[in-house]
Amino acid sequence: MKARKLITVSLTAAMLGTAAFGGMHAAAEEGAAAASIDFEDGVFGFAGVDKSVNSAAGNSALEVADYNGSKALKVTSDGKAIYIGFQADALLGDNIGNVASIDMTIGTENPDGKFGAVSGNIYAFLGEDLTRDNNAWSVYLETANPKTVSYTVKEGLSMVPGSYIVVSLETDTLKDKGATPAILYIDDIAFKDADGNVLPADTSAEYVAAASGADRSNLFALTDAVEFAGFSCSGDGWSQNGFDMPQEIIDALVPGSAVEITYTSEAGDMWIVMPDAAAGWMRVGQGNADGSGSDIGYVNNAKNIVQIPYEMIAAVCGDDVSTWGARMQCEASGAWEVQSVKVGKTTVQPAVADAVEFAGFACSGDGWSQNGFDMPQEIIDALVPGSVVEITYSSENGDIWIVMPDAAAGWMRVGQGNADGSGSDSAIFDGSKAYITYEQIAAVCGDDVSTWGARMQMEASGAWEVYGVKVGKKTEMKPLKNMVEFAGFSCSGDGWSQSGYAMPQEIIDALVPGSVVSISYKSESGDIWIVMNEAAAGWMRVGQGNMDGSGSDPAAYNGSTCQVTYEQIAALCGDDVSTWGSTMQAESSTAWEVYSVAVGQAAADSAAAEAEPAEAEPAETEPVETEAAAE
Repeated sequence: MKARKLITVSLTAAMLGTAAFGGMHAAAEEGAAAASIDFEDGVFGFAGVDKSVNSAAGNSALEVADYNGSKALKVTSDGKAIYIGFQADALLGDNIGNVASIDMTIGTENPDGKFGAVSGNIYAFLGEDLTRDNNAWSVYLETANPKTVSYTVKEGLSMVPGSYIVVSLETDTLKDKGATPAILYIDDIAFKDADGNVLPADTSAEYVAAASGADRSNLFALTDAVEFAGFSCSGDGWSQNGFDMPQEIIDALVPGSAVEITYTSEAGDMWIVMPDAAAGWMRVGQGNADGSGSDIGYVNNAKNIVQIPYEMIAAVCGDDVSTWGARMQCEASGAWEVQSVKVGKTTVQPAVADAVEFAGFACSGDGWSQNGFDMPQEIIDALVPGSVVEITYSSENGDIWIVMPDAAAGWMRVGQGNADGSGSDSAIFDGSKAYITYEQIAAVCGDDVSTWGARMQMEASGAWEVYGVKVGKKTEMKPLKNMVEFAGFSCSGDGWSQSGYAMPQEIIDALVPGSVVSISYKSESGDIWIVMNEAAAGWMRVGQGNMDGSGSDPAAYNGSTCQVTYEQIAALCGDDVSTWGSTMQAESSTAWEVYSVAVGQAAADSAAAEAEPAEAEPAETEPVETEAAAE
């Protein structure tokens, strides 16, 4: 499936002032190392922060700066791993298919003046399906900093229109010990053909981020959403900006609804201010992105979407919306920008485990037109009670549903809903994904899948496009608020190996009934769980599940986020957290990597989360590794 792309607007880039785009930039001057891009012209509009590899990637700052005797792209981390995308197809134009290898110079420096080993990857997205491939790089010696690193296109794969590359810095040994994150420098990028010739690059190309789907971790699914038209503004830390609420927003603010804000901010936090409420000037959802503050909203792992429920506003402004005042503003503790605001009804976010991809399902249509494909056998086999169809899409009206045109029961629409809850047993729509259960299809087509016909189609009330379809077992990801970050929890391992860290006090304090450990991760098999290796009750795996529902009380997984509840840990380790041991580790059945860990309060138990978590200095974290236990 070819990835959809969207123009990325970076608050950080806007603050730095992106340089004007240059023209064609070919090989370096005679006598210098040949390169497609050497950054001497100061142009870098073809590069930007990428979140398609890891939705929890940091919002790094980019600029061109002096480094090692020349100009280079300087990337400053915001504390999270660095992932920088380069628009290869736009840079290379008609030469994109001739790329056989890529060389570049990579160097690092630490603002603290020390040298520490760093490592990352060059990711390439190849072929019509944008298959991801990668080559690891590392700088382990100060005497070999900077160094030339390379990626070679593997046999059978090729760069095509739509291809792009991502350069990451994922492991930073000094950062893991509490130091300031390293700065990454990238220079002398050389796209080469099979004969080793350097291909010219058009540096006037504009960076376009590959769509990875919005990070919906920790959030509610939002249905019947109403856009707050024109809500786009920015401010400095502790300054407020906003707009008078139109009537449709006021009408949408009902019990069970939430305000959803898409934003960027220096500190990762965002909340709303109701300046004209009859109850007084009110902040709602203030939280500084560290779990402190009064009843923090639901913030995703990427810290670019926050949801503030009606109930949180009513708790400080009263139940009568007419007394809330006309104006809604936004505020954060550091410089911030809000891209959009909407209000919708909340429901628990579905997820798909043990998923089967409907290969090649990418199509589009006008409003009320249908398009689709015959179902392969593996999709038919996956359509069993308890399964769900997940559709990744966009549409003018926000809706999408399934049409079964050849069902024995007749031509059937399933999940029609216009994104407003109307229609026959509406699908759950969440902006970029929709979910329709086996039971919804069976309700109109019958329980016997063999009578559903061979073809599955899509339809919407406005122009639409579907990027992918998969079928798997339905799980639910709990919305989480008052998130407390497990500072420095970033590690990896092979299958059945464990790695982790000593739990800082703020994490121990957050592990209370109703809390959930949220893990942002990737693994070859899609599963991940935690290991409490020092529990008084013994060495314990918690949430082992292999993405297929097997295992002892499996965690909730969706391939990028895993949730393990306090109750699951307590069932094995006991109710007394002081007996759980000092260390929390991660493990999977295959090679895995964890990007971040946090503990939050599940929505259903939000009343238990009123106490303000204690603030603490980030703990120095040393990885704790143990030998793989018997499977």
